[in-house]
Amino acid sequence: MGWKIVKRKLGQAGNLKQRQKRQSEWDTEYGENWMIGYMIDGVFISQEDALESIYYKGYELHFKNHPEDLKALILLAKKLENPHAKLTGGVDLQVPAIMQYLERNNLTLLGKEVVDIGTFGKRSHKISVRLRFGCRYRNGLWLLF
Repeated sequence: MGWKIVKRKLGQAGNLKQRQKRQSEWDTEYGENWMIGYMIDGVFISQEDALESIYYKGYELHFKNHPEDLKALILLAKKLENPHAKLTGGVDLQVPAIMQYLERNNLTLLGKEVVDIGTFGKRSHKISVRLRFGCRYRNGLWLLF
């Protein structure tokens, strides 16, 4: 099925109650056949699929190319958080992707710290900055940066 883009840049997702209200409004306006996702170079990726196809694959590639980051994360963290998602009420795809990676590879966090994933103000740990990435789709490949 082809998707018609009706709105770009939705802005902050808001808390659960705000998201539910907005989604109810979309149900009324568009019916129940709508989806939030990403349009990357003409390719639509649903938010659900982005967890696996972009975020999980991105961290899988990052940990393959930077095993020292994986080791540091495991030894440092007891819990992962995304402070930006927490503050804005936004959907967090980074922490779930990393946790899935750990689970699928039978790895466990052994550290003592709560580690933020992504950058957030002055309190970001060095590992947080290294585990924040963006992506672009070009010529059939996801490019991570």
